[in-house]
Parts: sequence; C-alpha cells; structure tokens
Amino acid sequence: MAACSRGLAWPPFDLTTARGPASWPRQRAVIRCCCAGADPLPRRRLSRAAAVAPERAEEWRIDGNKPSAAAPGRRRASLTAMPPLPFPAPRSRRQFKQQDFYPRCTPRGPAPQSRDTPPKRDTGIASEKEWGINLPDEAVKESGINEDGSTWYRESGEDVGENGYRCRWTRMGGQNHDGSTEWKETWWEKSDWTGYKELGAEKSGKNAEGDSWWEKWKEVLYQDEWSNLARIERSAEKQAKSGVENAGWYEKWWEKYDAKGWTEKGAHKYGRLNEQSWWERWGEHYDGRGFVLKWTDKWAETDLGTKWGDKWEEKFFAGIGSRQGETWHVSPGGERWSRTWGEEHFGNGKVHKYGKSTTGESWDLVVDEETYYEAEPHYGWADVVGDSTQLLSIQPVERPPGVFPAIDFSSAPPPKDAPPGMPPSSPLD
Repeated sequence: MAACSRGLAWPPFDLTTARGPASWPRQRAVIRCCCAGADPLPRRRLSRAAAVAPERAEEWRIDGNKPSAAAPGRRRASLTAMPPLPFPAPRSRRQFKQQDFYPRCTPRGPAPQSRDTPPKRDTGIASEKEWGINLPDEAVKESGINEDGSTWYRESGEDVGENGYRCRWTRMGGQNHDGSTEWKETWWEKSDWTGYKELGAEKSGKNAEGDSWWEKWKEVLYQDEWSNLARIERSAEKQAKSGVENAGWYEKWWEKYDAKGWTEKGAHKYGRLNEQSWWERWGEHYDGRGFVLKWTDKWAETDLGTKWGDKWEEKFFAGIGSRQGETWHVSPGGERWSRTWGEEHFGNGKVHKYGKSTTGESWDLVVDEETYYEAEPHYGWADVVGDSTQLLSIQPVERPPGVFPAIDFSSAPPPKDAPPGMPPSSPLD
C-alpha cells in the first residue's frame, strides 16, 4: 500500500501544484452515528519539560518502563525581526473529536470531517495527544456524498514484509462539490523484530482562496546499532503558501534523544512575503556528559538587494567555554557593515571579551563575570519517554521461536556533531 511505503504517504508535496486539506463549515452528512462528540481538540503546542540531569538518566531499553512526563513549556528560538505573513489562516467553525474521524461503533459512522487548518509558524513539534492518532483494528474502505455535494473517503489496512515488518495505516480525505477545497490526512504505525517502532501522520489541503499547506509529523524508537542504546527521534515538517500573493513559509524541526542523555535539537526555517525573504537555522547538542553546543544563524534579503543577518555560537564544558557572533548588513550598492564579538570563559570568574566592527569600533578586555549556560536540555530522555506512550505501546508481529531479526551493520556510523546544512533549494521557489 502506498500509505506504508518507507517514506511519505503520498509523493512529496509540491506547493506550486499540489492540492490538499481545506477548512470549511461542517456540513450535514447523510450518514449519522451515535458516537460523534463535540468537545474541541487541544491546540498544538511545543512541549518542553524540566531539565533532566545525565547522571539520573536510566538505562532504558526498547521495552523499558516509562517515567511520567514533566511540565510542558515553550522553545525560545524564533525569528522575531521578520514580518508575519498577512494571508489568513481559515479555521473551521467547529472542531471535532476523534470519534468524528473514525466511528468506533460500526462502519455506518459519519463522514470524516476535516479538522485541519494551515499549520502555524514557530510551534515546533506537537505531542502524540495533540495529533490524536487512532488506528482501527479492522480494514475499512468506504466513501460517500454529503447533502451539499461534497465527497469523502476513508480506508485503513495493514501491510507486512520481511523481518517482521508491519505497517497499520488509515487515510481519509474529502473535497467540496467543485474541488476548490480539499483535504487529506494519513496516520500510520510501523514496527519490526529489531525493536523499531514508528508513529506518524501527514496532512495536506487547500481552500477556495488558493491557499495550500502540508504538514508531516513522526516519532521513532529504535536501538542504535553502534552504541546499543535505545533512541527516540521526533520530527515535524510544515509549509504553507498563499493563493493571493507571493507569500509562503517552510519549517523543519527535529529532536533526537538517547538513554544516556545525549540530545540533539534543531530547526530550519524559510519564508517569503512579496519582495522580502528570510531564513533561520539553529541547533543544540548535549553529549550527556556535560558538553553543550548551541548555535543560531538567521538572515534576510529583499529583491532590491538589501541583506542583513545575525549569527552566534557557544561551546561549554565544566564551566569553561566560549561565545562568538556576528551582526552584518549589506546595502543594495554592495556596501557591507559588520560587527564581530567574542567571549572566552575561563571558569574562574574571569571573562575575556573582544570585538570589532567595520566602522572602527574595537574592544579587548578582561572582566569579572559569572559564567552561565544551560549544560542540560530542558526536555530530555525521561521527558520524551513519558510523552511517547503510544509509540512505546506499538505491538510488533510475534516472532516465531528460533527466528532472529536481521540487522545490517554494514552502514557507517552517524557523523559527529556537524551542523546540518540548508536544503539545496527552497521548497517555495
């Protein structure tokens, strides 16, 4: 089944041509069901929890116990200097409970209603509860026409393969009578005998104004072949494009954790509003033993040739480390201005600060100053395990006695701490 290929549920979404989920008022369907509800779904938020010290990290295995989640919070990274997109994010007049999407009583349930609206910028990676993935136990294939002429479909199934591979999936969608609004949504869970587990969702849509959007979310549990440690990875991709002006944006977020406290987080962002474009990248890396690396790079430009940006990086271990950065600007005529700065922290209350600019500024001094940095992630291994109960509960196909999973050790180990690069081209170009 296409929905369970080891990739996207549909071919990659092309914003310039694709058609996807729309938000329109709920229509009265011909079919009704007693299990539909009306409580609103929670809004998507980026969860963040209290710091988890590496020395308290437990030796988690693939089937280990799950600690409770810590209190949620919000990530700090954003590109506040860039203007927001003006085109509207249409919303449904009503949001629907999960039962409105898949009837738990009989296949005579109501037509699935689109709960999707264009994703919001700078909201990070949603939680399992916010996605509300609910896969049925039996295969379903049904479709229908509502009284207003809009159509819908819903189908689910299961695919199996070698090494105990199993993928359970559900996909649904619909459109209005003339096809000007359309939405699609796919859910899946995957597993095999190596302990690999994956939970994911993908949705896309468009509305009558020509706005289009796409979003994909995924979390994965697996055992690292080189360290033999359990790892959990979470990711989200989002993009939207205006149908009435030259405006759109794209974001990719990722988080990676292992049972020893190693953590990596980052994001790539791109946006355009008429004659102005902007980019942002940031990353965080914690090795679980006290070393931390953080960096941010953001820049913007106009069609007239004006460019500006700002970037910084910090590295610390055991109270000793450095910070450095640059702010710059280029005029349409090519004139460049920049200011660079740096700090060396010696771990003894002394900090060496230095910098210069293209206008002749300069400084170089040593000051008495305490060193502060975040040596541990606010949201770590114990937190992500506590928030991944649905992922951990995925049941693989039972392995027959005497049959062992095939593990490929021929691949090279992952690269060391290299910040990821930007895509070769913008998805909105």
